[in-house]
Amino acid sequence: MAPPENAAPAVAALAREVEEFVAAGGWEQPPQLFALVSTEALLREQPELADQLDADSPLTPVAQEALPEGDLADALDRIIWPDTVAGCALAQEIIVLPPSAESALSETTDAGQLRQAAADHPDRTEARLVAAVLRDGPGACVMRLRGYQPSPGEPVDEIVEHPDLAPNLVEALRATLAP
Repeated sequence: MAPPENAAPAVAALAREVEEFVAAGGWEQPPQLFALVSTEALLREQPELADQLDADSPLTPVAQEALPEGDLADALDRIIWPDTVAGCALAQEIIVLPPSAESALSETTDAGQLRQAAADHPDRTEARLVAAVLRDGPGACVMRLRGYQPSPGEPVDEIVEHPDLAPNLVEALRATLAP
């Protein structure tokens, strides 16, 4: 079944919704996984949620149990969604570095050392990245840059949205939906 024509804006809206939900809890949170399920089916099974859900939205993000600590890629490799799940989303905090930092870090091959070097880099920016995908449909990414300063003065959180912000994460999420 092909995704509807409005699937790309819908999955982008879901990614924003997940980011706003996670942002309400503040920073310093572990990665969080969400199932994207049919709002209609969810309301049929749990009508008591009617005043908590947007009945006009075809899909609702449902927070899942905490992911196991350790390598995120390994955790995602073990996930298999039932057919009732239309898609999934993941929110995680990351470090963003300017392109100029790439050459200094290119010599580091150990993942642990690379993470530490990024965390210690003076030009790092902390961010929260949300990637969302639909089964056989589009993906979307939203990133909130923590304390971004577009000009001198009060830092603000900036939101960046583009479907190709994290292609590897989008593909890893898509793999969890494969039959």
